[in-house]
Amino acid sequence: MVSLPHQDPHSLPSPPCLCCRKQKDQFDNLEKHTQWGIDVLEKYIKFVKERTEIELSYAKQLRNLSKKYQPKKNSKEEEEYRYTSTRAFVATLNEMNDYAGQHEVISENMTSLITGELSRYVQELKQERKSHFHDGRKAQQHIETCWKQLEASKRRFERDCKEADRAQQYFEKMDADINVTKADVEKARQQAQLRHQMAEDSKAEYSSTLQKFNSEQHDHYYTHIPNIFQKIQEMEERRIVRIGESMKTFAEVDRQVIPIIGKCLDEITKAAESVDHKNDSQLVIEAYKSGFEPPGDVDFEDFTQPMKRTISESSLSNSRGDGRSEPKFGSKSKGKLWPFIKKNKGAGPEDFSNLPPEQRRKKLQQKVDELNRDIQKEMDQRDALTKMKDVYIKNPQMGDAASVDQRLAELGQNIEKLRLEVQKFEGWLAEVEGRLPARTEQPRRQSGLYEAQNPSAVNSCAQDRESPDGSYTEEQSQETGMKVPATDFDDEFDDEEPLPTIGTCKALYTFEGQNEGTISVAEGEMLYVIEEDKGDGWTRIRRNEDEEGYVPTSYVEVYLDKNAKGAMTYI
Repeated sequence: MVSLPHQDPHSLPSPPCLCCRKQKDQFDNLEKHTQWGIDVLEKYIKFVKERTEIELSYAKQLRNLSKKYQPKKNSKEEEEYRYTSTRAFVATLNEMNDYAGQHEVISENMTSLITGELSRYVQELKQERKSHFHDGRKAQQHIETCWKQLEASKRRFERDCKEADRAQQYFEKMDADINVTKADVEKARQQAQLRHQMAEDSKAEYSSTLQKFNSEQHDHYYTHIPNIFQKIQEMEERRIVRIGESMKTFAEVDRQVIPIIGKCLDEITKAAESVDHKNDSQLVIEAYKSGFEPPGDVDFEDFTQPMKRTISESSLSNSRGDGRSEPKFGSKSKGKLWPFIKKNKGAGPEDFSNLPPEQRRKKLQQKVDELNRDIQKEMDQRDALTKMKDVYIKNPQMGDAASVDQRLAELGQNIEKLRLEVQKFEGWLAEVEGRLPARTEQPRRQSGLYEAQNPSAVNSCAQDRESPDGSYTEEQSQETGMKVPATDFDDEFDDEEPLPTIGTCKALYTFEGQNEGTISVAEGEMLYVIEEDKGDGWTRIRRNEDEEGYVPTSYVEVYLDKNAKGAMTYI
C-alpha cells in the first residue's frame, strides 16, 4: 500500500489561488497608483506650458504697447519728445520693452528647464514602469505554472496510488479464490506489482516537483517580487523628487529675472525723477518766441482840435490795417507784426518770411541742415559710382565704364543744384542772424514825425533782397505813419535802366527755369551776359530785350568782354 509523503504543515505553501489573487490585487493597485503619478506629472507639464504661453503673450502685448506709443520718425511727435517729460515717457516705453524681454526669458527657461526635461522624463518613466510590471507579471505567471505542475504531479501520484491499491486488492482476491487458475493469479500479481511501481515513480516525481516548487515559491516571494516592488518604489520616489525639483525650478526661473525687472523699474523711476518743469517751460519759450518788440503806448488822439488825426506807428490797431491797399511785397509778412494776429493758413513763402524772426531762423537752419544731408547722400553715391568706374576701367570684363557716366553727370547736376539751394538759404539765414549788412539802396519815404518818435523802427524796416534764384521777398516790420504806396515802388522798378552786355555765353546743358527770376535755356544756345557770378553760383543773362534772368554758372560757358565792366546789380 503506497502512502502520500509526509509534509510539515509549516512547509506547505498557502493556497495558491488565494496567494496569487492577493499578489495580483497588489500589482493592480500599484499599476493604478503609478499611472496616477504619471498623470499628475503630465498635468504639471501642461500647467507650466500654459504658463509659458501666457508669458509670451504678455511679453508680446507689452512690446506692441511700447511700439504703439513710440515717437514716429520724421513726424511732429518727434519734435515734442525734446521735453523732459516726454523723454521720460520714451524711457519708460524702452524699459517696458526690456521688461517684456524678461517675461520672454521666463517663458524660454521654463520651456527648456521644466517642460522639455519633464516631457523626456515622462517617456522614460513610462518605459521603466512598463518594464517593471512586465517582470512582475512574468514572475507571477512562472509561479502559477510551477503550481500547476505540482498539482498535476500530485494528482497523478494520487491516481497511481489508488490504482495500485485496487490492483493489490484484486490480486489478494484472486489468490484466495480456489476456483481461479494459477495463471490468472499470476497475472493479477504482476498487475499489482506494475501498479505499485507506477505509484512509487509518481511518488518520486511528486516529491521532486514539490521540492522544486517550494524553492521557486521561496525565490518568488522573498527575492523576485520584493525586487520588483523595490524598483517600482524607487521609480515612484524619483518621480516625486523630480516633480518637487521642477516646482523649485519654477520659482527659481521667476526669481532670476527679479533683479533685472527691478532694474527696469528703477530706470523708470530715474526717468520720472529727471522731469524738469523749468527746462520744459524754457523749451516752450525758445520754440515759440517771436523776436518782436512789444508795441509802444497808444498816443492820445485829441478830437477837440480840428487837426488831422494821426495814429501812432506802434499802435496795435495799425497792424490790423487802415483800409488802404498794401504794397505787393508787404502782404507776405502782414500777419506777423504781432503774435496775437491770426495768421493765414496754407503754404508760406520759400524763405519763411511769414514767420517771426526767431521762428524763421530755426526753419531756415533746419532747411540748410536738410539740404546738407541731401548733398552728402548724393556725394556718397557719386563716390561709389566713381570707384565702380575705376574698377571697370581696370577690369573691362567686369563692366562698361561708360555706362555710369550718365548717372555721374546727373549726380553732379543734383549736387550743384543742392549747393545752390544751400547758398540761397544760407544767405537768408545770414540776413536773419544779422551777419549781412542792411541794404539801404531802396528809397524810403519816412515822415519826420515817425523818425523822431521811432528811431529804432527805422533801422528795423524791411530789407529788399534778391535771392539767388531771382525771386524777391521782403520782411516788413511795423508800418510807418506815412506808408509807401505800391505805385512808388513799382515805378522805381520799372524805370530802372537795363544792364549793359558784358560778354556772351554758351549753354552747356539744358536748364528749365521754373523759379521766379530764372530763365530757361537750351543746350548749345548762345546768349548775352549782363551780370557775372559774384560767388552765389548764378549768372545773369539776356536772350533779347524782353527775356533775361539767372542760370546756374555751371550750366554755361562764359566769354567776358575784357573792356566791359560788369558788376552785380541789386534791384
